[in-house]
Parts: sequence; C-alpha cells; structure tokens
Amino acid sequence: MNPGTPWPTLSVKEAEERVLGIQTKLHRWAVEDPHRRLPDLYNLVCDPAFLLVAWRRVRANKGARTAGVDGETAYYIEQERGMEPFLAELRADLKARRFHPLPVRERMIPKKSGKMRRLGIPPVRDRVTQASLKLVLEPILEADFSPSSYGFRPNRQVNDAIAEVQYLCSRSYEWIVEGDIKACFDEIAHGPLLNRLRQRIGDKRILALVKAFLKSGILSQDGELLDTDTGTPQGGILSPVLANLALSVLDDHFARDWATNSSSYTDRARRRRRGLPNCRLIRYADDWVAVVSGTQAHAETVREQAAEVLSTMGLRLSAEKTRIVHIDEGFDFLGVRIQRHKKRGSQKRYVYTYPSKAALTAVKDKVRARIAEVGTHKPLTNLFDRVNPVLRGWANFHRHGASKATFNYLRAFVWHQVAAWLRRKHPKANWAKLRRRYLPGWWPTEGEASLFNPASVTVSRYRYRGTAIPSPWAAPSASR
Repeated sequence: MNPGTPWPTLSVKEAEERVLGIQTKLHRWAVEDPHRRLPDLYNLVCDPAFLLVAWRRVRANKGARTAGVDGETAYYIEQERGMEPFLAELRADLKARRFHPLPVRERMIPKKSGKMRRLGIPPVRDRVTQASLKLVLEPILEADFSPSSYGFRPNRQVNDAIAEVQYLCSRSYEWIVEGDIKACFDEIAHGPLLNRLRQRIGDKRILALVKAFLKSGILSQDGELLDTDTGTPQGGILSPVLANLALSVLDDHFARDWATNSSSYTDRARRRRRGLPNCRLIRYADDWVAVVSGTQAHAETVREQAAEVLSTMGLRLSAEKTRIVHIDEGFDFLGVRIQRHKKRGSQKRYVYTYPSKAALTAVKDKVRARIAEVGTHKPLTNLFDRVNPVLRGWANFHRHGASKATFNYLRAFVWHQVAAWLRRKHPKANWAKLRRRYLPGWWPTEGEASLFNPASVTVSRYRYRGTAIPSPWAAPSASR
C-alpha cells in the first residue's frame, strides 16, 4: 500500500473517508480468509490520513490535558509547535524507524476495594502513534473476536453483555461461573500475546512497534524507572485492543467447544439427555461469566478449564473472587444484579436484572460528595449542575432493568440530601419558608432549573441483539 495523500493537501473529511475506506478493505480481507496474515501495514501507520485522524481523537479526549513524561500536552503542542509540524516530524520519525516510545507516567487510582490501580499516561506523540496503530489493527482483529465479547469494541456496550446473560439464564443455563482475573492488565505475558498477533499480522515492523510499546517501561510516582516485562499498562490507547486479543484465548476455547458439541438444538438436547453440559461464555473486557446448562459439578469443571486456558497467557483466576452460583441465588455482573424468582402474583419464575447494591451505594456516595463540594453561599442551581449529570447518567444506564423501586428510593434519597443542604444554607429560616422558596410542588426547583428526578425515567427492556450487532466496517454486499 502506498504512503497515501500528501500531507499539505489533506483535509479532515478526506482523511476520515480514506481511513474508513482502508479499514473496510482490511476488515473484509480478514473476514474472507480467517488464516490470512496481512503484510505491508506499517505504511498505513505512517499515512498522513491515519495520523491526522489519530491526532483528532487524541485531541478530543479529556486526557489531552494531561502530559506524559515529556511534559507536553496536546494543547501545548497545538499552540506552541503547531499540529502539522508535529505530525510531519512524527511521520518522518516513523518512516525512518527512528521512533522509540517513551516510558509512561504512573498515576495510582484508588479502586472500590480500597486497593490502588496503576494508570499509565503516555506522551502525546506516543498516544497519536498508538491511535494510528489501533486504526490499522482493530478492523483486522475484530474479524476474529467472538460475538459474545463486548468490552472496548465498536458498536457494543455493557447492556448487550447483560442482555445475553439474561437471555441464556432464562433458557436452562442455571449455573454461573463468575470469573475474576488477578491484575489482568498487569500480568498478560508479552510472548504469547505477540504470537497471537502474528497469526494475523505479517508485517514485522508492526510487530516490532507493538513490542516497543509493551516494553517502554513506567516512570513511577517516586521517579523510578520500572521495566514492563508483562502487561499492557492501563491508560494506553492500544491497551484495550491488546487485552481483548489476549483474552480472546478464553473466547476461542468456549467457541470451539460450542461449535463442536452444541451448535444445534439437536446436539444440545442430546447432550442434556446424556447428562452432559452445554456452556456459553460472556465477556466484557476482563469481566466474564460462564453460564452452564448442567450441574454444579459441570460448572466446577468449566472453572478449571478457564483457569487452564488463561494460564497460557500468564493470567490467573482469583480463588477468592471466582465463584459458582445458581441463578436462583443471583449474582452481580457489570453493576447489575441478575437473579431468577417468582413474578409477583404468579407462580411463574423469570430472570430479572436490578441495579446492584454496590452500584446504588456508589451513586449515593457520589451524590453526597458532589453536594459537599457546593458551598452553601452558592445558588441552588450550582448544586443541580453538579448532581444532575450523575443522576441522569446512572438512571439511564439502569433503565433497562426492573429498576422502578430503586429509582423511587434514589429520588427520596436525593430529596433529603438537597433538603439538608438547604437547611445548612438558611439555618435561621423555618421549613415553611424554605418550602415556598425552593420546593414548589415539593420538588427542589429554582427558576427554570430543577433537580433531576430519577423516578421520571421510563423503564424499558433492552432487547438482546445476539449476532445482529453491525460492524462499523461492513461494506455493502454488492461491492464485494
């Protein structure tokens, strides 16, 4: 493939159209021949169109305001150096093979469990290169990824994974293996990961560039340079794609078993009559569950198989957090509680999804923190500006479950929190005065603005899309 359109004459629209056209071809070639290794891809990473689209995505990200170890932000580059000179220099370094990734800057982020998670912040030049590399690799690797994998993939979302679990658990898959991988992003073995990449990528320059990013190192908060012998540091643009590639060994194992033993209704029925299990895996990044139509002993065997498969990538299951549960007992997955029980007023049993207790606690803590940030000397509308986005986003995410009771509870909770803030704001005012001024109709309001009401969100079921999720690079059939 040629290097592409000359840099000075390239517009953003032309760049996006060119990138999409090439991605569509790459995806089609990968789909048509599952064993094809695509060569000569490095020139695409250096292509001005790919670099321009990569720059725009990096610049639009909130992380553009954060500098790497070189101290340069995207804003600084744009204002002081200029976008075109920066990209021209980066392209020249890539074409001449002079480009070498710098270490990522470490930032430790607290987890819900109280532990710390490492976030790596690459320099802007490395982010742009990774973004360009992702534009090239993603449409190729997507051709092989399982339909039951949803995390960090185009056109797929959390609700798709939850809907598939609910769909299968409603159809005889009653035992669930809740998988938890220890420090997934930190422990992926580089050798097996690169070997999987070689199955699709025949350009050694691409493989060398990916390896360079994996081995670039980490500059810790203490100023110590740490080697990265394993893992893909979270924060890098390329890390989610590489993590999906590594974890696809798990998808492939269960997909092969399904295709060999359980692909038809007749096969599945025959296995049930013989006392054999049927199993499906649903994965969202490193969060996964295996649903089993069989017995608890079958589920334990599935857990052992998963541990063995993951070990080939240097990964381990957490013995404490990997559990086997029955659907009647229920389990939490991606912030949602999934459980089967009788429908009220009926003897029939259905699988329901609810906001999990942990998700509800998290949003309550966030609302408290947002309200505490607003000083009582500020108007009530400032509080609405801080709290409403949290409530709206949380309620919209959970609107596809049986969430009405939870929404009503959250409505009462935020009402009391805002009312307490108003009492602190006007300690000498009596309740009748506060109600007349701030609570017309008993709901916090000031002028045209009001507190978002979670109970106003309409609950609607999210339909399971199965294999009907479209690819962003699906070319019209007439052109193939």
